[in-house]
Amino acid sequence: MPALEKAFLEIEGGERVPCLFNPESISVGRRNNWSGNPMPGKGVPKLRYSGADSGWMRLDLMFDTTDVGTAVTRHTGKILGLMDVDPSLAGTDESSNNGRPPTVTFHWGDLHSFTSVVTDLGLTFTYFSSAGVPLRAQMQLELRQYEPSKAFGPQNPTSGTPKPHRVHRIQPGETLDRISARYYGDSTRWRALAVVNGIEDPLSLRPGSLLSVPRMDGT
Repeated sequence: MPALEKAFLEIEGGERVPCLFNPESISVGRRNNWSGNPMPGKGVPKLRYSGADSGWMRLDLMFDTTDVGTAVTRHTGKILGLMDVDPSLAGTDESSNNGRPPTVTFHWGDLHSFTSVVTDLGLTFTYFSSAGVPLRAQMQLELRQYEPSKAFGPQNPTSGTPKPHRVHRIQPGETLDRISARYYGDSTRWRALAVVNGIEDPLSLRPGSLLSVPRMDGT
């Protein structure tokens, strides 16, 4: 029997926060905006595409430390911290109030979310020790897509496009064609990597970030 894959959240910079229990369900959605120009005395107007909203992902997570007796806040506190401004992030300037919380990516086996930010979080403590230490908690987490991404996009196994993905951490000096040659044995397949990861400029790879590497036919 294969080992059970454990889900985790990866915080911008590489730190991982494990999910003590894998979620029972995951909800993902997107929304496109369409607008019309209603006129008095006229019928239904023809709609005009007016842009896309960011995708979203909702998770229900459970944390339980009754087996060890330590406070469950050791785990939930790290996720709560994802809603706080991180002054260590590049581009932060306190003098101009330019700062933001870190991004986060959800991973579970071959499932990798788009790069996200936490927009909504609800936390309920459901069990306590006799001394009042919280030992069990349920968390409702909503992630919002931070930047363009092909995560959760259409995948047709017969077309030679994305099968289950691998993840590659970009090293300093690496380029898409070198990464393509490493995984596919063909440097000219770098365009597939660019499309899947929503990369518009293949020369602007950020060292330390994760790259989704789809499995192609024969690789």
